Amino acid sequence: ESLHSCIGLLGISAGSLLLAVHFYSSPRAAPLIPSTALGVLLLIFSALLAYAGIRRSLRNASLLVSLCLTLSAFWCGYGVILILAGQGALPEPGDSRDALVPGLATFTLALLLVAVVGFLCGEPILALVAAAVSLASAHEVALHYSSSLGPSAVACSHLIVCLVGGYFALGRILYFLTKGKVALPGTDLTEKKAQEQSRGSGGSSNPFAAPGLLLNMLSACVFGCRLLGVTHKLFLGHVPWLWAAGAFQIGICVLSYRAMDVLMATAFGFTSILKFAGGYCLLYPIWQPEEPSFPVPFLVVFSILFAVLALFLSLRSPVDGLYLLVFVAYCIALACSPRGFFAGGPQGVAVAIFVASALVTLIHLYNLRARAKIPTGKGAVKALLARSSFLKLREGPDLHTPYLGYSKYADAEVLAYACSVLASFALTTPGEPQAPLATVVIPWVVVAGGILKLLGGSVAFARGQTLESSAFILYAVMWIIWGLTRYGGLYGTARSFHAAVGIVAFMLFNSFIVFCSLFLNMAWFFYSLTFTLIAVSFLLDAIHALPTGYDIAATLIFGLVSFYCFLAALSSSTFEGCCLPLGRPVVQLGGVGAGTTKCLHLPARKASSVKRIADILRNGGTCGIPTDTVYVLVAACNRPDAVEKAHRSKRQAQDRPMSLWISSLKQLEPAKHLFTPLLWDFMEAAWPSPISLVIPRGEWVDFLGMKDSAKYVGTPQSVAIRIPDCSVTTHLIDLVGPIVVTSANPTGEADTTHHNQVYAKLGDKVDAVLCGGPSPENIASTVVDCTKIDSGNIGFFRVGIIPKSQVLQILEQVQKK
Repeated sequence: ESLHSCIGLLGISAGSLLLAVHFYSSPRAAPLIPSTALGVLLLIFSALLAYAGIRRSLRNASLLVSLCLTLSAFWCGYGVILILAGQGALPEPGDSRDALVPGLATFTLALLLVAVVGFLCGEPILALVAAAVSLASAHEVALHYSSSLGPSAVACSHLIVCLVGGYFALGRILYFLTKGKVALPGTDLTEKKAQEQSRGSGGSSNPFAAPGLLLNMLSACVFGCRLLGVTHKLFLGHVPWLWAAGAFQIGICVLSYRAMDVLMATAFGFTSILKFAGGYCLLYPIWQPEEPSFPVPFLVVFSILFAVLALFLSLRSPVDGLYLLVFVAYCIALACSPRGFFAGGPQGVAVAIFVASALVTLIHLYNLRARAKIPTGKGAVKALLARSSFLKLREGPDLHTPYLGYSKYADAEVLAYACSVLASFALTTPGEPQAPLATVVIPWVVVAGGILKLLGGSVAFARGQTLESSAFILYAVMWIIWGLTRYGGLYGTARSFHAAVGIVAFMLFNSFIVFCSLFLNMAWFFYSLTFTLIAVSFLLDAIHALPTGYDIAATLIFGLVSFYCFLAALSSSTFEGCCLPLGRPVVQLGGVGAGTTKCLHLPARKASSVKRIADILRNGGTCGIPTDTVYVLVAACNRPDAVEKAHRSKRQAQDRPMSLWISSLKQLEPAKHLFTPLLWDFMEAAWPSPISLVIPRGEWVDFLGMKDSAKYVGTPQSVAIRIPDCSVTTHLIDLVGPIVVTSANPTGEADTTHHNQVYAKLGDKVDAVLCGGPSPENIASTVVDCTKIDSGNIGFFRVGIIPKSQVLQILEQVQKK
C-alpha cells in the first residue's frame, strides 16, 4: 500500500514537472521538450498512474484511487493530442485549442471536485495536488483564449504539485530513515491506513464508480462545448478524449466487477460503447466528406436496455438509477436525429449528462470518505421492499459467490447478454454495400458484441464457468471478425469461399456448445441454438444465397432470446430467488447437479466453513476437502456409520484400503509406548508432509476411538497414517479428531484436483465439499512401508510427490540420531 501510494503521488509530481518545464520554455522558438516527446512521456506516466490506482487495495477506499485514475485518463488523452499536434495532424490555427479545451475544462471541474472532497474529509496532500492540477488546467484554458495570461502561470501551478510531491517524498524518506519515529504531517501512511480501516469503505461498495462518472463528464463536454460555441467544430482532435474515456471505462468496468458491483459495471460497459461510437463518427469524415448515418432500431433497443438497467439500479441507489435515465434520453435523441452526434438535440442532452455526472460524482466521492453521508434513497427503497413478500433484495458478503467455490469477480453475464442484444439488433441495418463504413455499425458490433463480450467471457472463466466463458469468447470472436469484414469494407461486393469455410468452422464449434448446454439449462440451450441461426445467415451471405429477410428474422430471434437471458440474469443478481426461470437442464446426468439440494459447497478460505464441515463430520456426514496434495473424501473415525458410507460411495477396492489422518503426534502420545523408538522418531521427522506411513496394526488403534470403524481402515496387518501439511486440513482434524481418508474419486479413476471435479464425481454421494480451488499439487502422497523399519528396511507402495531419495535421507538422519 505504501509503495502504490508513493508511485501515485510521485508519478503525478514527475508529470507535473515535465509540464512545468514545457510551459516555461514554450515562449521560446524551440521548446525544451517537443510536443511529440512530451506526449509520449505523458502516456508513460498515464500508465504508471493507472497501475497505482488499480493496485490500491479495494478494502481501503481512498481518494488516491480517484485522483490517480482521473489524471491517468487526462494525461492519456492529452498526450495523444500532443502527439497528433507534433506530427502535423492538427494543421489549422485553432485546431490545437479546439482539441484541448473540452478535456481541460472537464478535468478542471473534476479535479476541483476531488480537491473539495479531500479538504472536507481530511486528505490535505491529495486535495492540494488535485487543486493545483485543476488550477493549471484552468490557466491553460484561459491561455488558449487570452494571450495576456502567459504560460508561466500554468507552469507555476504545476510547480505547486512538484513542491507537494517533494514534501511527501521528504516525509517518506524521514519515516524510513528513522524507522517510523519521525513522520511529517500527512505522510504517515500507516496512520492513514488505520483511519481508512476504521471508517471501512465509507458506505460505498465501489471506489471506482467516481472515476467512471468523471469520464462520462469528459465525453459529454466534447459535444457540449460544440453546442455552446466554445469549440468551432467536431473533428479528429476530439477522438483521443472520447476513446481514452471509452478505454478507461472498460477498465473501470473490470474493476467494478472486482468490487462486486454488477450494475455499475454494466452501466460503464454501456456508456463506453457510446464513447467509441462518438469517436468513430468524428473519425469518419477524414476519408469521407459526409457525416455517417445512424441505425435507428439499434438506438431504440439501447435506450430500452438503459431503462431496464436504470430500474434495477434504482432499487439499490435511486440517485444512480435516475442518473442513468439521462442516457435513456441521450439514446432517444440520437435515434431521432439523422445527424447523430453532430445534431443539436443529442448535444443538448450531453450538457445535461455533464451536469448530472458532476453532481453524482460529488455524491460518490463524498460518501466514499465522509462519515456523514449524502442520502441516496437506498434506505427508503429497502424499507419499501421489506414490506413485500415477493421481492427481497440480495444482500450479504456472499452476494456474488459462484455456485461452487468463490471468485474475485462478480458475475458478468448481465453485460454479456446485453451485448448480444446490441450486436444482433445492429445487424438488422443492412448498410450500403458500396460504402459500408457510412453506417455506424462497427462500434455496436465490434465493441459491444466483440470486446465487451470477450470481457464477459474472461470474467466467466475467472468464476469457473467453463462452458459459459467458452461460448462468450467464441461469439465475441465471431462478432469481431464478421463486423470488421462486412461493415469495415474488408468484404466488398464479392463473396468469398474462404469466409464460408471459416463460418462453417465456427458453426462446428457452436454445435459442441449447443450439445454441452443441454446439460446446463434451457435458457442456455436456446441462446446457443439461436446463435446457430445467426451463423447460418452469415454462411448464406458468404455464398451469396441469403433469402430476403432471413438475416433480420434470425437476428431478431437471437436478440429476443438474449434479452430474456439479460432480464433473468439481472433479476437473479438483484433479488433472492429466481424471478425469471432459466429452466432445468434438458438432459440430466447423475453426479452433475443431481446433488444440488444435498451437497453443500463452502469456501475453504473461511474459518466458519471449516467449522461447518466439522459439524457435518461429527454428525456422521462425509465430505470432500482440499489437502496438501489432491482432494480427498473424509469421515470422522468415531462415526462407524460415516466411515461405512464413505467406503460404499467410493466403491473401495480391497487392494486400496482407507487410511488414517491425524493433526499432531500428540493424538498418539497415550500410545507412544506401543511404538518402537525408531518408528516414533521417523514419524516425528517425516511429518507434517505428503508422506503416508504404513505401520503395523496394534492396540494403538483403539486409543483413537475408532471402535467399529477399524474394520474399514487399512488391512488386518497394517494401517496407513499421515499428518497432512495443510493448515485447513489439520484445523479440521483438531475440531473433529482423527479422520478416515480416501481419494475423492471412484476407484480406478484419476485423482481429483479441483472441487468442481469432486462435485461432478461424488456430488450426490457426499454431504458437503470444502472448495479450495485447484489443488497445490497434481500428484498424490508417497506411501512408505514401515512394517519392517526396525530391521533398517523400508519399502514403497507408491512414489508420489516426495521422491524416494528424500524419504531415505530422512530415515538415515533418524538412524544416526
